[in-house]
Amino acid sequence: MGKPTGFLEIGRELPERRPVAERVKDWQEINRGLPEDKVRAQGARCMNCGIPFCHKGCPLGNIIPDWNDLVYKNRWREALDRLLATNNFPEFTGRLCPAPCEGSCVLGINADPVTIKQIELEIIEHAFREGWIVPEPPLVRTGKSVAVIGSGPCGLAAADQLNRAGHRVTVFERADRIGGLLRYGIPEFKLEKGILDRRLTLMAAEGVIFRPNAEVGVNIAVEDLRSEFDAILLAAGSTLPRDLTVPGRELDGIHFAMEYLPQANRRCEGDTVPETACISAKGKRVVIIGGGDTGADCLGTAHRQGAAAVTQFELLPRPPVSRTPDNPWPLWPNIFRVSTAHEEGGDRDYCISTQKFSGHDGRVTRLHGVRVEFAPGPNGRPAMRELPGTEFEMEVDLVFLAMGFLGPERNTMLAQLGVTITERGTVATDANKMTGIPGVFAAGDTARGQSLVVWAIAEGRQAARGMDAYLMGSTMLP
Repeated sequence: MGKPTGFLEIGRELPERRPVAERVKDWQEINRGLPEDKVRAQGARCMNCGIPFCHKGCPLGNIIPDWNDLVYKNRWREALDRLLATNNFPEFTGRLCPAPCEGSCVLGINADPVTIKQIELEIIEHAFREGWIVPEPPLVRTGKSVAVIGSGPCGLAAADQLNRAGHRVTVFERADRIGGLLRYGIPEFKLEKGILDRRLTLMAAEGVIFRPNAEVGVNIAVEDLRSEFDAILLAAGSTLPRDLTVPGRELDGIHFAMEYLPQANRRCEGDTVPETACISAKGKRVVIIGGGDTGADCLGTAHRQGAAAVTQFELLPRPPVSRTPDNPWPLWPNIFRVSTAHEEGGDRDYCISTQKFSGHDGRVTRLHGVRVEFAPGPNGRPAMRELPGTEFEMEVDLVFLAMGFLGPERNTMLAQLGVTITERGTVATDANKMTGIPGVFAAGDTARGQSLVVWAIAEGRQAARGMDAYLMGSTMLP
């Protein structure tokens, strides 16, 4: 440990954020950079614990204390090597991950945790600036070919690993551009798409083949993939949204979040959206149903489009401001958080159940809701009940449903393959991520259910290891 007293002398410091009044007028990233001397000082706060729980908190098992210390000692190239040993895309996780590692940081027991996520981002961006990140095609090809279906973080991580192992990898994506969730689900202000394109250019230079506009089971026959490739990975994500089945749901102006966010991203890419199909919050009273990250993404997007007012409703109670006794360290702290989108405005309300929508001339104009409470039910689990006398109505012009996802779509590719679907609606796999069909694997949200970007990368790496072992009889992939 380079500075044994670092955590006693140095406080937690994060990058300055651009002022709200400035950033809501554009789609650029919110955070400014952290000066190098401050990054190194933050690295000195790492305690080099005897048991570094941050490893357990990170789904990728990042070797966090090592690269924290190396940054403090100004050994950036070695820090990069440690980081890339476990994480294919630190430029994504450093921007998008909620940092479960920081929730498990030992320093966080009674102080502010180490700024692990920011140090990770600074390492990879430092490396790009220095020109250390260059294409590294495999020296030898195995003669085996692999199809990866889906180009989100899971599919890209698996493709990267399998290509490094020497297999010929083709990534199939049904959208018109590569990137999956990273391209069309994450708003530009959280991940500028130039960052994604920078990585895709590297992967293409290393030999990964990308095929957009290729929907397996529709314009790409499943039988053709089975005959052409030695193994297939299903990494198409969890794209079946949870709906709200209440009266008035059919009215115009009520949209799934993943109808709204991809369209906003397309417009940022320069695409023209026909006026008749355009979903814009400009000048409108917006309600977002769902209090998670997707709802916050809708909130930030609505701000930038010039919404007149935005309200976000969550069915569950508001989380506590600090850990409760049943949520001890090193578990992820289930506490009240303020995202950058919430900093920008809008109202949040909890324990709200939407009963119905009403409208005029086929378009939504009013939401009808009621407050609810949760109390222990007969089986010990919380049961919800409506509170009499708390019914309310509010005028709305636009409603976004951001209530999560129910698993992968099952009516084309999965049905044609005949894979087993679990009770949770995900694809069943064994410990090596292989389905019941030899040579067909599944990972990420397709097999795990909706989760974090960092879990998607970890699942992609795990699937790549299982596929390499299947193809070659053994594997050296981590």
